[in-house]
Amino acid sequence: MKTTDAFPQYPDSYWIASSEPMTFPALKEDIQADAAVVGGGISGITTALLLAREGLDVVLLEAGELLKGTTGHTTAKVTAQHDLIYHELIQHVGLEKAQYYYHANQEAIQFIKELVQEKSIDCGLIDQDAYIYTNDEQYLRKLELEMKAYEQIGIHGELVQSMPLSLSMKQALVMRNQAQFHPLHYLYALVRMFMKLGGKIYEHTTVTTVENAPEPKLVTRDGHHVTCRHAVSCSHFPFYDGMGFYFSRMHAERSYVLGVKSSEPYPGGMYIRAEDPTRSIRSTSMANGDTLLLVGGEGHKTGQGVCTIRHYEALQTFAMEQFKVEDIPYRWSTQDLVTLDKIPYIGQISSGVQNVYVATGYRKWGMTQGTLAALLLRDTILGRDNPYQALYTPSRFHADPDIKTFVVQNADVAKHLIAGKLEMVRKKPEDLEVGEGDVVTVDGQRAGAYRDAQGVLHMVDTTCTHMGCEVEWNAGDLSWDCPCHGSRFSIDGEVMEGPAKRPLTQL
Repeated sequence: MKTTDAFPQYPDSYWIASSEPMTFPALKEDIQADAAVVGGGISGITTALLLAREGLDVVLLEAGELLKGTTGHTTAKVTAQHDLIYHELIQHVGLEKAQYYYHANQEAIQFIKELVQEKSIDCGLIDQDAYIYTNDEQYLRKLELEMKAYEQIGIHGELVQSMPLSLSMKQALVMRNQAQFHPLHYLYALVRMFMKLGGKIYEHTTVTTVENAPEPKLVTRDGHHVTCRHAVSCSHFPFYDGMGFYFSRMHAERSYVLGVKSSEPYPGGMYIRAEDPTRSIRSTSMANGDTLLLVGGEGHKTGQGVCTIRHYEALQTFAMEQFKVEDIPYRWSTQDLVTLDKIPYIGQISSGVQNVYVATGYRKWGMTQGTLAALLLRDTILGRDNPYQALYTPSRFHADPDIKTFVVQNADVAKHLIAGKLEMVRKKPEDLEVGEGDVVTVDGQRAGAYRDAQGVLHMVDTTCTHMGCEVEWNAGDLSWDCPCHGSRFSIDGEVMEGPAKRPLTQL
């Protein structure tokens, strides 16, 4: 499908670049450390910093460039209001664990606020109230149940009939005293703190596996080794499975964001629409002092949405209906992992692998969940008691909802695996216009092709190198996405998102 002029292809980049971009070398030798943290997002950077503050010799390894992945595309809400979650948690894991979930996230928020104040970090951190609103009569009851859960847990919230932002709504649930910030400015400050403590950072260093031993040995794609006492996977998808079968216990979701300039003043607050299709709204300050609205939503399982340009168009229509839009200078998409029970996996990667830890499955709430992951991993590695360990342990399994979700999720994988193999493809590479990508037939076989702005044709085998599903074309982000487990590949087949580790075969 071709990107049309009806929706200009704005730069697919984060809304404000850091004022102090940093670059780091790739690992080109074998090294040793007390701890090796893989993944340069908020959980990886914060974990590395916390361990370095405890006196450990820590290295941070990033497969690409620091903060250019999911963290670099977040809407940066620092909140414990994670959609309608607390009533569901009480039903599935009990009141005590639902309270733990809330308090763990609140402690993460408090950690961020105290660190920003202590170190005078200029990251635009401000308090905001967070709202979930609805226009759907059926969701009024859900908001009431969520409010009841707030009362049981002790959350400061209330049902309201109006909000500061003038949106069409029947009712809203507000959680007070949440926050927002500029994540890159915050995290680059943490990077500088980490380096002052002697921490080492290596970019363009892809870790492919772990040689399991009392002292884990991380193996990079270039054949180098990092021997350490503790190995931590904070990469988006775990780079090492450790027989935890994470690919079958999580699914990947994509969502979309527009950066919108409006002529109206923004009254404050962070907003989420409860019903589908979801809508998320907040503001941020640009480097020139202008206000930018971040309008997000349109989530779907990776590789299973409609033509992705349509998602951006839907957000554009919503923005035009709600605000006096002057310009839409930015757009981007992001990918998030969702666990079976919607609670992240944080802790020992599996019962059979010692001294290797994982943090993943933040379900679009990485700023708080990634921070609490770092706090929990620090305590686990140092042998300290932490009341939240049992809640987040990756080895947990709840009969409800895990079994049902596991069956449905993996049945969906099987459906797309079969459908991809049986799909009839008639388009040929020569049929593609400039700027168009699609599945084509080459010598009777399924292939993926994209013709770039110069007319050059890029062709790949569409069989995902993870478990053999057939990838689909993502016109909005110019990538090949796997509908089974969420792996993503560039137009030339390079891995953009795991669990796949090997690129698609170029044709």
